[in-house]
Formats: sequence, C-alpha cells, structure tokens
Amino acid sequence: MNLTILGCYAATPRTLTHPTSQVLEMRNELFLIDCGEGTQVELRRHKIKFSKINHIFISHLHGDHFYGLIGLISTFMLFNRVNDLHIYGPKGIKEVIVLQLRLSNSWVSYGLFFHELESNQSELIFEDDKVTVHTIPLKHRVYTNGFLFREKPAERKLNFEAVKEHRIETCYFQKIKNGHDLTLDDGTVLRNETLTFDPPAPKSYAFCSDTVYDEDLITYVKGVDVLYHESTFLNSEEELGAKTMHSTAAQAAQIAQAAGVGQLVLGHYSTRYESIERFKDEAKPIFENVLLGDDGVFFEF
Repeated sequence: MNLTILGCYAATPRTLTHPTSQVLEMRNELFLIDCGEGTQVELRRHKIKFSKINHIFISHLHGDHFYGLIGLISTFMLFNRVNDLHIYGPKGIKEVIVLQLRLSNSWVSYGLFFHELESNQSELIFEDDKVTVHTIPLKHRVYTNGFLFREKPAERKLNFEAVKEHRIETCYFQKIKNGHDLTLDDGTVLRNETLTFDPPAPKSYAFCSDTVYDEDLITYVKGVDVLYHESTFLNSEEELGAKTMHSTAAQAAQIAQAAGVGQLVLGHYSTRYESIERFKDEAKPIFENVLLGDDGVFFEF
C-alpha cells in the first residue's frame, strides 16, 4: 500500500505548496483522492500514469479539494482516453462539471460516470475483487465525506516444496490457493495449511479531510493501518478551528490514539505557519506513530 501526497495544504495554492490531492495505490490499483488545483501537474511531476486512474473520490465541494477536476477530465480527453472514469462525490458535482463541459463544448469521448453522495451514514460506494471503499461522514461547513479503503483478503500463497513433494498437478493450484483442502487418489486429505502460506494481512487506509474534531470518527476508523486526518491548525488557533470547522494536530492525534490506528498522517496545514514540524511536535506526545504529510512525499506502508 503506497501513498503519494500531491498536495496537502489548506485554502489557496502557492508557489511551493498545493491544495489537497493524493494518490493511493492498493493491490496495484490507483485511486485519486481529492483534486485541488494543479493536480495534473503534480501527477506529471511524480510520473503517475494518467491512464491508470479510473476512480476519483472527492470529499466535498470546496475549491481547494476539486477545482483541478475539470482540467484533469479535459486532459484525459486530449489524451484520447478510452477507459471509463468514475467520480464519487457530493450531490452537485455532476452539475458543476457537466456545465463546464457544455459551455466549453468539450464533451469527452470516454465514459464519464458520476456517483453522487448525499447520505449522512457510512455506505459502500465502490467494490471490486480486491478493494472496498466506504464513506466516512465528516462534520464541516458543507456536506463532506472521508473515505475508508480496505483490501480484501488475498489468495493464499503456494508452498511449492510441499506441492512438489506430493506431486500435485497444476490444475489443482487455484483450488488450493483459494483455501481448499485436497484429497489424494488414495483418500489422504492434505490440509490447506500444509500446502500454502498465509497471505499478507489486508491493509486499510482512512482519508479524513476537512472536519471539526469529532469523536464519532473513532468508530469508523478504529484499527485502520493508516489514518490521514486533517490538521489545519496548531493548539494556539484551536478556537479558530472550531469556528471554521477544522481540527488541530493535537485533535487529530487524539482521534488516532482513541481509534488505535497503526499510523497517523497529518495534512491540510494552514499556510500561516512557517514550519510544519510544529504540527508533529504537538501531535507526537499524544500519538507516537505520527508522520507529516507534505507535497511530493511518498509513503510505502
């Protein structure tokens, strides 16, 4: 499970900082999460193939989280994209994107599908044979969701020495990898655990963008391997955070600690601060395993 932070600063883009966007790689699939201004430039900078992005998740309709979307959609068209593109986001996202396409007479030649969200409850919005994605209800000034990505259990790994020892034919390999025992011609039953190794434990990633401190989050992100939680402010601006419905680094750490997550990644920093190291300084006494997200940072979990 790999995470590339394309941008993780709040409000407006600057020369050296970019608004929220990140790419999650899970089981060889790429998922684009939020799409602030400059996202496609950062995708190029980090040599991420546009053609591998088939699913885009937008947390809410504040500009620093989706103003880069129409440009990316248009670039896909110029690249003669053929794969379908699925966009998951709040109700209204289809209207705003289609309006721009219509007024610029820039209709796409590929399948463009919108999955609009309006439930205040967690719901399954994506599933294939490898990954599931559920929404995480967040509390912000507009309707907002985080996203919980979970790997499905992988198939078991063949123990080739054991398979060779028992002279098992290749036609049975898939059955064994699926977890089944095998009965030999003489009636001997070979237990699956003697023929295979356990696969890697399924990983999970929770993305919690703009939200006020909310203990309800603990239920949704409990035990995840990695939690990205916005940390717009430091403790000195906690009142401003409550007013604008944002969190502090310390509050993000409190959620991580209470939920028992494996790693906490901070981001969505206000640009009023000269150094983001102060965010880590305030979070680490509460939750030890804290990482600083930053533009261009690559994490391998």
